Amino acid sequence: MLLFMVFLMPVLVDGGIVDVLFLNVLFLALYFIGIFSSEDKWIIYVSSFLFMAHLILLLIRFDDTPNQFYLLERLVGLVNMSLFIFINVRLLFRNAERNAYRVIGAVNVYLLFALMGAFAFEILKIHSGKSIAGNIVLKNNDTDYATYVYYSLVSLTTVGYGDIYPDGMAARMLSVLLSAIGILYPAVIIARLVSHTIVEQKVR
Repeated sequence: MLLFMVFLMPVLVDGGIVDVLFLNVLFLALYFIGIFSSEDKWIIYVSSFLFMAHLILLLIRFDDTPNQFYLLERLVGLVNMSLFIFINVRLLFRNAERNAYRVIGAVNVYLLFALMGAFAFEILKIHSGKSIAGNIVLKNNDTDYATYVYYSLVSLTTVGYGDIYPDGMAARMLSVLLSAIGILYPAVIIARLVSHTIVEQKVR
């Protein structure tokens, strides 16, 4: 689902193939699934609360679309993504077990960073009016999703095409932060997996 949200949904939204309601329903589904990604009761309670908050804010926004509720909704989404990253990172470093689920979890965290970055850039735009600029036209609504995800991924992967660039110091530092995560995170995960392999070989 994360692969679909990050790589396919921007194309569908930008091409007008799906509407913003479908996009928001998918986000709700993602948050709902996230409730059951941990067995800890406090995480389940927090995830459930965030899901309900997002649902209520979404219903209010689609009823009247006031700007302040859109900002609150994105802030709740950012907190939700952060919680999912925390859950997955804790699972990644839980023990020395190395399997397909651990690799999937590592990919999940990387894609969640991309979505979290997209939300953060959008929050900056709504709050300060400055976020990203270039050969783009931002409408300050859900249709900007494709642009924010694209730029977040470009920053995270340190590709830096130059067609879109940060506007303002906060956006610049967020771009640098995503680039640092994009460099350090894969290195840490690869080192973790390699160290587990070496330990397993010594045990045998």
